[in-house]
Amino acid sequence: MATGTGTGWTWGTWAEDQGEEEDEETEYQPSGGYTGLKDCLIFLIDCTSEMFAATFGGDNQVPFELCIKCAKSVLMNKVVSSEKDLVGIVFYGTEKHKNPSDFKHVYIYQDLDTPDAPRIKQLEEMLEGDGYNDFDATFGHSNNFSLSDVLWTCSTMLANSAYKYGHKRILLFTNNDHPHERRPDLQRQARAKAKDLAENNIDIELMHMGSNFDISKFYQDLIYEGDEEVTIAPNPVERFEELLTRVRSKEMKKRAIQKIPLTLGPGLEIGVGVYCMVREARKPSFVRLDKRTNEELKTQTKYLCEDTATELMPTDMKFYQPFGGEKVAFEKEEVAEVKKFAEPGLTLMGFKPKSRLKKHYYVKPSNFIYPDESIVNGSSRLFVALLKKCLERDVIAVCRYVPRSNTPPCFVALVPQEEELGDNNLQVSPPGFHAIYLPFGEDLRKLQLPEPSKASPDQIDKAKEIIKKLTFNFQSEAFENPVLQKHYRTLEAIALEHENEEEVTDLTLPDTDRMRNRAGDLIGQFKDMVYPVGYEPGAKVTKRKAPADGGGAAKKVKAADGPVDVVAAARGGTLNTLTVPILKEFLKSVGEKAPTKKGDLIAAINAHLGL
Repeated sequence: MATGTGTGWTWGTWAEDQGEEEDEETEYQPSGGYTGLKDCLIFLIDCTSEMFAATFGGDNQVPFELCIKCAKSVLMNKVVSSEKDLVGIVFYGTEKHKNPSDFKHVYIYQDLDTPDAPRIKQLEEMLEGDGYNDFDATFGHSNNFSLSDVLWTCSTMLANSAYKYGHKRILLFTNNDHPHERRPDLQRQARAKAKDLAENNIDIELMHMGSNFDISKFYQDLIYEGDEEVTIAPNPVERFEELLTRVRSKEMKKRAIQKIPLTLGPGLEIGVGVYCMVREARKPSFVRLDKRTNEELKTQTKYLCEDTATELMPTDMKFYQPFGGEKVAFEKEEVAEVKKFAEPGLTLMGFKPKSRLKKHYYVKPSNFIYPDESIVNGSSRLFVALLKKCLERDVIAVCRYVPRSNTPPCFVALVPQEEELGDNNLQVSPPGFHAIYLPFGEDLRKLQLPEPSKASPDQIDKAKEIIKKLTFNFQSEAFENPVLQKHYRTLEAIALEHENEEEVTDLTLPDTDRMRNRAGDLIGQFKDMVYPVGYEPGAKVTKRKAPADGGGAAKKVKAADGPVDVVAAARGGTLNTLTVPILKEFLKSVGEKAPTKKGDLIAAINAHLGL
């Protein structure tokens, strides 16, 4: 996620392409999970005069301006991550009104539609031009609104749209913790309408701002969290970075790849949802256009008979597998039956200590397991009990996992994770299990690696000093992919008609100046201790020329330069710089057997000296 200007590009963290590595015949079965429907998001922004007072944060920023910045950031990210989702912006507390029901003080600024360049430019003009400064003259301010009418307008926008929605969400931005304070009737109407929205699976998320915001006065009974049961309300937002982070975490529903049963024993099942926490972000594939009309082209695939050139129907084709020089033919139904091992789901095999899970067992990115009440009622209670016991005993659950009916089974280790709350009571890590994919016996390799030469204690101590000086707090999410950022910044500049493209800083490059300042002369000292005299990193290695007479025999060591201190070289870790004859001569002088290979000679000398 980008920091600073708030215009960086981010990508969703769910895996819609989970089955991208499978063959073309594989059929994706979501099992009640993610269905590919459009998500709908409405920004509901309070526009009363209090939202335009410069009292937000330490820099005295205007709350309304920050709300528009958040909306613009979400639209830009939607263009990248989910361009088919629908986004709308509604103002309430305005003097003027614009809505289908003709409610007073409710203004639909942007109707529900897919994010595009004109909608983003409209928000930019409000922030940079006269739109924001002249808001009072263009829209006006009023405290005579009815929050029930506001929610009704949002409900009408969803009902009048021709699209089918996967999830419907309303982000409500306000710094007024007690609207309709002297109108209990309007408060009752607002709560009743909020309850109707919750029954229609429309989630309302409160983005409350200001240090003195008290959610218990009114909004505690108004907000319904759907399947995300919250016991501790987040603290009010006091900085723009916090507001942007919270908006981005709420802009998309956490959609399960699939919903499957977890079988704990005969007749005992709980429902769980499988989520993808990490997915590689890639540049989108290009779209082919007709060069004459500039319209998108549609691709059609047809299979033709090699002999007659007639088009083949699916029933006319078979599949084969070569075996013993013969082609064993299969019908499509037989191929599907061969691939089917069991019904999709997780089956508990047993428990193991967490220490038995090794790092080199990594096969591919893990998934996250969370309870789902829509499959089996009461799943959450049993899931929480299992999670607590695994955390108490520090064990992992080993399960057989069948993702879909036409995929082979695999083993996964369910690693428990406790809920973690960060600043402002925001959830940093959710409670649940990480499903770590385990390798089969055929997947593990036994490598025969040559034994490396041992480092001396002085070299080890010097390396420790360098590591201590260069240690820093690494967080993968703090580094952006410079290739993707450059790609989308270029598209942004072209689509939004910006004169200058925003510069991208490549954070993957090492900060050599800072490393040199922190490590000082330690790096040079370490190089002198490990490498031979005159070694230059990055220099070309020149091959030694053969003698003129073509003889291949190695030169004998001459003692013209004086005797070589092999013991000092061994303690300094520079035995590899000495020639084989010198090493052999030393071993013979101390009564040890001299091997033929240089690596064995060095090992024998180190063993003799106890190094």
